[in-house]
Amino acid sequence: DKDMDGIVLTHGTDTMGYTAAALSFSLRNLPIPVILVGSQRSSDRPSSDAYLNLKTAVLVAAKAPFAEVGVLMHSNISDDELIVHRGTKVRKMHTSRRDAFQSINSIPLAKIRNGNIEVYKPYKNRGGNLELKAEFENKVALIKCFPGMPSEIFDFLIEKKYRGIVLEGTGLGHAPEYVFSKIKRAIDNGIVIVMTSQCLFGRVNMNVYSTGRILLSMGVIPGEDMLPETALVKLMWVLAQTNDFNEIKELMLSNIAGEISERSEYRGKLL
Repeated sequence: DKDMDGIVLTHGTDTMGYTAAALSFSLRNLPIPVILVGSQRSSDRPSSDAYLNLKTAVLVAAKAPFAEVGVLMHSNISDDELIVHRGTKVRKMHTSRRDAFQSINSIPLAKIRNGNIEVYKPYKNRGGNLELKAEFENKVALIKCFPGMPSEIFDFLIEKKYRGIVLEGTGLGHAPEYVFSKIKRAIDNGIVIVMTSQCLFGRVNMNVYSTGRILLSMGVIPGEDMLPETALVKLMWVLAQTNDFNEIKELMLSNIAGEISERSEYRGKLL
């Protein structure tokens, strides 16, 4: 509908980041904003953030100059400021606070105070012809690396014919050395493996230590500064677009929807 100024989607907060990432990759060349919004407190509670969040999401969808997928929630525990986070750079960082959501390795798309929208560049401007690419490969797993992790998990995924694995590695992108042979076996069996960091802030750099360089030589793809869950969704999307490993690697290393920052931003809390 060319008369539509924007779209607002209400969503539960627990998995809103996953949906925002999926929409960011699926909706190519968006002409208008798509704003996901939820609440941390139910509408029957005096401290509910539901009404203000929804009201502000409608304002942003109608008036903001950008055409991207965003997540709108409270910026702090009071009602004086709300934030729009980019759909591929947002994570729920608290179980119950109204300001639970935070932009990771990136500044947010916008801040709203007293009905005024302050936007932060860069962003995609409104306009364009929407291209829908909504296919996803389901056989992709997210594995958290930890001391003593069972190496048999890779055998299971090979047996079940999984096509992709995102590793949530330690530090700069590491896994226990005793699982390296299993990682190699998985790659030899056609499973694409992407390395991210459970540190969240900062980016993967697998060239610093020899163990990282060994993983790179096996064919593990560095996930740059992508959130592990964003890398998971992206790999699911990429594997539905192509079966060619070189194309998969190129797409995983390309910034498609703002998921990879040229320079990882760390600002503690929010602006």
